[in-house]
Amino acid sequence: MSSIDHHLNLFPPLIHVGHAEQFIQSGKTLLSAQSPLNQSYAVFPSARKDVPSIKASGVEEQPIFFASSETLPSSERRLFIGDTSIIFAALQNLTNTAQSRGQEWLHSQETHNVIRKLTLDYVNFTRECWIHTSQTSVQSQGSSQFSGDHYRSLYTCLALFAVLYVPEYGYEDAPVGDDLMEWLNVHFIEPSTEEGDHLSGLDRPWEDETFWPYLVRVTLRGLSKAATFFLATLSTHPSDNLRRLAQRLSPLLQSQPHLQSFEAERDFAYASHRWKDMVKALRIELDSVSESDRHDGIENWWDRLSDIVGILEGRSEVIRRVCEDLGADWREISVSWGVFADARLRRQDLPEVVSQVLDDMPQDPTNLEDMVHAALFSGDPAKALSHAAQLDPWLAAHMADLMQALSLIEKDANEDSGLNVRDFYVLRYAQYLHADPALWRITVAYMFSCGGIGARSADEVLMHVPLKLRFVGSIIHGQGEQNGADSLKSGDLAGVVKDINATCYEYQREEVRRTICRIAAQTFVQEKEYGLALSYSSSAEDWPGLGRVVDRVLQEYITAGPEQFTRYVAGIAPSLQALRMQSDAQGIFIHRLMFAVRYAEFHQRLGNQDLQDAAWDLVSMFQGGLTPKSWWAVLLCDSQQLLQHDAILLFPYASACILLQHLEEVIARTDQGSGDEYLRVLISKLGSGGTTEALHALQGVRLALAKYFAKCTTIGTGGKQILERKFTAVV
Repeated sequence: MSSIDHHLNLFPPLIHVGHAEQFIQSGKTLLSAQSPLNQSYAVFPSARKDVPSIKASGVEEQPIFFASSETLPSSERRLFIGDTSIIFAALQNLTNTAQSRGQEWLHSQETHNVIRKLTLDYVNFTRECWIHTSQTSVQSQGSSQFSGDHYRSLYTCLALFAVLYVPEYGYEDAPVGDDLMEWLNVHFIEPSTEEGDHLSGLDRPWEDETFWPYLVRVTLRGLSKAATFFLATLSTHPSDNLRRLAQRLSPLLQSQPHLQSFEAERDFAYASHRWKDMVKALRIELDSVSESDRHDGIENWWDRLSDIVGILEGRSEVIRRVCEDLGADWREISVSWGVFADARLRRQDLPEVVSQVLDDMPQDPTNLEDMVHAALFSGDPAKALSHAAQLDPWLAAHMADLMQALSLIEKDANEDSGLNVRDFYVLRYAQYLHADPALWRITVAYMFSCGGIGARSADEVLMHVPLKLRFVGSIIHGQGEQNGADSLKSGDLAGVVKDINATCYEYQREEVRRTICRIAAQTFVQEKEYGLALSYSSSAEDWPGLGRVVDRVLQEYITAGPEQFTRYVAGIAPSLQALRMQSDAQGIFIHRLMFAVRYAEFHQRLGNQDLQDAAWDLVSMFQGGLTPKSWWAVLLCDSQQLLQHDAILLFPYASACILLQHLEEVIARTDQGSGDEYLRVLISKLGSGGTTEALHALQGVRLALAKYFAKCTTIGTGGKQILERKFTAVV
């Protein structure tokens, strides 16, 4: 992450090469606005304030470029992010449980063991990713987004954090030297295996210039097996004194006490004291060697052997000088101190030692891994997080999460930002994730763990997740993805919206869920997928929105005709029964839906030449009060062809009277100035004729009714001679 450039390149270029001066002379400058949620920017040209504005003859379109300082995670990085997010979620469950069970439980042995296990899971995941990326980088010639060395840095930092801050329960105050030496030998291998192989293949290895540096280094690193192996090769050395001293030194190296070999620290301390006495005895014997026998003609073996004994004695000046001669850094000096100079060095005492070492041999300020190590060694978790954030926001976020669970950092929020240390770094990481829209699920999981500010950020992310609903229509009307299409046709929430709904339920963000459903409903209305739009409006409990969906379906009758209208209603009709059973559904909008369904049934019967039932449907919509007043005139015009049917009188006399009553009310109220309320839909259906054309159409209905009543009188029909039919809505 530290390699990110401090400039962004726009593609296609906003200003082409060689045209910068021309752009400046045009009186424009570049402005930018940063997203509040991530490191993305909107960049656009704008007129400079110091240049007089020039009135353009027309409206000039100004391009807006979107750029981000964050690199989208690659496939291997996404896998790493996804796998480690599972560990993060497990730790959140633990801390949430602690809130209900109290802080004492959080500091119990049971909880500590779980936190240690999760920490080691992080360590293992970074190790696996390091190995995998290193192998992949070699095979793909370095095409990976992050090098294997980057993940190796994460691995060393987390492993050191585990050693220093998450030891086994009960070992917090135990000596730390051996654990640190193991960490150093695992992550910073010295001397190399190649050096050992080279020396082991020689008959007289002590004549090689790398022999004694190698022997001193393996002693300093506590690699007793390698040290005793090469000490054994000195059995053929021409110096009797060296052969004898090497033979005495080998068992000392093999018998050096280590804490893990003892059940009690007291026993370890006693064994260390006795071992130091044997080292002192060897020093006396070494000092007794005459000056004339300390050089074998190739090397002053006595000085080299004295350095090894000085290391075992724990002489700080010898350890420092030897480390400098070998090119070792501050880490090796600090760790060797805890193994040889002070075998009982504890974690809380380590920062004082490291401080002295860093005064003489400071860490590399250009190496972020080195800076993180130094801060962890120095007992400064806050500074470690600061450097870790520059190395990789992933590292800072997850270390901060662990640190808060271990009470290593302040939990109180900063007055200015409203965030505590942990939430600051976790949200920063979440902002990095937000650069990739595909990672929205993981992004909001981190955000929701950061209190109110994080929850509000997560709400914004959820409400801006691309719903990918535009292709739904093609799926429904195509042959592929049949299962998905069936689910969508039935009105079930599906795809991304289904996932967002589940996330909102999980984090109890009901308002956000309803907002997203409303957005989905609007999208489906634009795609004319009215059945889905109705389902999403219902899920959002957006009853006015549901009414608008029904209005759009009814509008299809006006614009596309009864056949297309009937097909659209077929998509929304299955929702009617469920909506009528919802106690919180507002009746006025359900009433409107019922009208749309009944009116579609009327046109379906009309198209099928089932004229008798069509007539009954028409009258029942008036009798049941289903028909909105704005649609009365349309239904009355629909009745005209039924009234003019010659083969049979389709309406009972009483039903014809109902039609006449509604017709008279429409005409009378129009005369009184309420024409818009009664004629709006009919005017829209007829086109540009306005009120005059609508009234003319209604006069045609009145004439048809007059003739119908005349027929009834002529053939003696009407009244009780016609059997009335009870009308029931078919839904």
